[in-house]
Amino acid sequence: MADKLPVAIVAGVGPGLGRALARRFAREGYRVAAIARNADKLAAFVAEDPEHLEAFACDLTMPDQVGRTMEAIATRLGPPDCAVFNASAFSRGSVLDIDPSEFERCWRVGAYAGLLFGQQVARRMVERGSGTILFTGATASLRGSANFANLASPKFALRALAQSMARELGPRGVHVAHIVIDGQIRSDRYEHLQAERGPDSLIEPDAVAETYWQLHQQPRSAWSFEIDVRPWVERF
Repeated sequence: MADKLPVAIVAGVGPGLGRALARRFAREGYRVAAIARNADKLAAFVAEDPEHLEAFACDLTMPDQVGRTMEAIATRLGPPDCAVFNASAFSRGSVLDIDPSEFERCWRVGAYAGLLFGQQVARRMVERGSGTILFTGATASLRGSANFANLASPKFALRALAQSMARELGPRGVHVAHIVIDGQIRSDRYEHLQAERGPDSLIEPDAVAETYWQLHQQPRSAWSFEIDVRPWVERF
């Protein structure tokens, strides 16, 4: 490595929050490893800022791929100072009709992959006695709603994983936090909801990314484990 710039890893870099997170850390001078399955879309994104963004195509549900990707990041960029797990999968449906294979797919992407990713980055951070691991949650992390079993089940599991990691790794210098996104993040896919729900009803991804950055910057004497973010018009 030719430099000693800090390193951030963002797993689950799609349109919306994932890209906003990568850009936010890049703006602070971090080398950002952007992870997603679609190599072509990832390449187009990192071309925005090749000095700070680097693409790593990976299926986060495959242990061997995750291990190789983490080794490649360590070799090319260095050990991570911050790692964000932002991957998720969801298909709405009645519990009476859910295809078990689809339930398993959502769980693998939303929870199992969180373990694979979190384990790999935690090992590297514990060695150094420092680092931040952030997990993206949702309203479904706290409440299972009708027709949302495919989302609530992995999100509940991911939150429990984050809690366990925080209690185990905090005393070893690693800050683990879970962010509950209570609302819909603005993206091209959900832009139509603005007209249905009214002004300010969607969460701006850049605003959420700022919260992640602030969590990473928290002093050790005042770490947060969980924070929830929502539009000011959202009922809760």
